[in-house]
Amino acid sequence: MKDIFTIALSKGRIFKETIPLLAHAGIEPVDDPETSRKLILDTNQADVKLVIIRATDVPTYVQYGAAEVGIAGKDVLMEHGGEGLYEPLDLEIARCKLMVAGPEGEPAEHGRLRIATKFVNCTKRYYAEQGKQVEMIKLYGSMELAPLVGLADRIVDVVDTGNTLKANGLMPLEHIADISSRLVVNKAAMKMKHARIRRFIDLMQEAVEKNRKDT
Repeated sequence: MKDIFTIALSKGRIFKETIPLLAHAGIEPVDDPETSRKLILDTNQADVKLVIIRATDVPTYVQYGAAEVGIAGKDVLMEHGGEGLYEPLDLEIARCKLMVAGPEGEPAEHGRLRIATKFVNCTKRYYAEQGKQVEMIKLYGSMELAPLVGLADRIVDVVDTGNTLKANGLMPLEHIADISSRLVVNKAAMKMKHARIRRFIDLMQEAVEKNRKDT
């Protein structure tokens, strides 16, 4: 298994937008993760495997060496903290924004805000930089519901079109960070398999530049 090159990916938008970049690097999955029950997908290269996991777990798998490289959103990496990882490349895909959102026409702040989010670390840092103390409520989904039922004053979540916010009477209030997917590399693997990983990074960089020219 030592010669296997493992790439950690999550299903959905990131996977779909990563496939053309991997193809440029000569890597194509044999199975479709949306229809296959396999969690480790074979590719057209016998020694390259794709591990399909939750987006939030990608940095952890790479950090501990279960995958040499991975592709994760900057939001996930900010929340994880990036320990044990190199982040050599912005893939410029799956773009969105990490935002504070709340009800339209809400009154001015009073007292300590209650913020619902799955991005607890990011949110704490954001408000700490402003010298504000907030009460954190960790949720794993349906953030927009929290202000509607009085669970929280505001939410922090990734926003793409903003349509879901609007449909639930919420609006973006503050911009925390621009988000896109990044290539991350295990630090130990970078030393042990330097030539191979460097070549992979270079091919992915070429693919990103090609995408940029084509759009």
